Amino acid sequence: MTSVEVLVVVHTAVYGQRLRDVHALLDADPRVRVRFTVAPHTFNRGAAAHVRRLGGAVLPWAEAVRRRFDLVLAAGSQGLERVHGPTVRLPHGVGHNKLSPTGVGAGRTVAGLGPEYVLWEGRLVPAAYTLAHQDDRTELGRGCPEALRIAEVVGDADHDRIATALPDRERYRTALGLRPGERLVLLCSTWGSGSLFTRLDTVLPRLAAELPRSGHRTALLVHPNVSALQGSRAVRARATAAARGALSVLGPEEDWRPLLVAADFVIGDHGSVTLYGTMTSAPILLAGYPARGINPRSPGAQLARTAPALSPSRPLTAQLTHAAEQYRREDYAAIAARISSEPGRFDRRMRRLLYRVLGLDEPTHPPTPPALPLPAPLWPGHDDGGVGAPRAVAEASRAVSGAAGDL
Repeated sequence: MTSVEVLVVVHTAVYGQRLRDVHALLDADPRVRVRFTVAPHTFNRGAAAHVRRLGGAVLPWAEAVRRRFDLVLAAGSQGLERVHGPTVRLPHGVGHNKLSPTGVGAGRTVAGLGPEYVLWEGRLVPAAYTLAHQDDRTELGRGCPEALRIAEVVGDADHDRIATALPDRERYRTALGLRPGERLVLLCSTWGSGSLFTRLDTVLPRLAAELPRSGHRTALLVHPNVSALQGSRAVRARATAAARGALSVLGPEEDWRPLLVAADFVIGDHGSVTLYGTMTSAPILLAGYPARGINPRSPGAQLARTAPALSPSRPLTAQLTHAAEQYRREDYAAIAARISSEPGRFDRRMRRLLYRVLGLDEPTHPPTPPALPLPAPLWPGHDDGGVGAPRAVAEASRAVSGAAGDL
């Protein structure tokens, strides 16, 4: 029986999360051995822990670059020119919303779709570059036309998992510990300048002071890159202190998708989670949008033209009410349709590509996408009287005592 080796290159915890639904397509095949390595990256703190949570062994980077593999999977570009084997690249976010930090004015390419992401010394590094939407292919043609011949539109795994979970929304809400009728306000932040995280010290005190404690729960999702730099305990301590304990803070290792499925309102920024929020029926308030760093043709820019912006002067409850009254599902559905042009087909199309690169016959049975797992309860008891969460408050109190060592 033919045996092949696959290397999964995990640059960061976020990149590892993007790859989890890809290498899972190979796990049941006895012909395939999947290995993991952590590549050098500014934000790779937590990447090795991500691999261990998957049950995988971490192959040292120095050893990984000395060996040859039958397939390499990656969601980042750094160091891939040193890896031996045909590489399948995935985008590490959704919508290709951000502009590259390099270049000036009209010369700036879209992050992930410019030559600096796929070329090394003039040659294409990946054997295939997967994209979620035909619009991404068009954008790639603008930024790096040389890469069009290796581009393949396969859809988006997170899109498909969320879409499958939405009809069972009440099961996810029950698993989280939400009571019938309680409203979940989900705050989600990307990293870097212009993100909601940079405004937490002003947004969270307002949330604690203005949002009624009865009938509301709040949770915060922060991009794992922030925890990679500052430490997750420090992030949790800062957020919980600003919100006066009236907040559940999700760790970088926790699955954000069930929270999005369960949410009644989303307060977000230009990050991927906010964009996935357009798939739900939750009204969205934008608390951060650095227009100069955003691709004006992206679905993220379309969301910024559609969703109301969070005002620092108007009462928060009034803004949530206004967002709900102005919400038109068809407007947000049009944005969500730009996440994937292959809805429900990611697993089939991606597995076909992987086996083509491996040179193996694809299994005869169709892939069976796993259901989005039910989350652990954030609010296991209902004795805290409102917005706060026993689990989050207990963890935050421990975080405050040890946060200084994490900074």
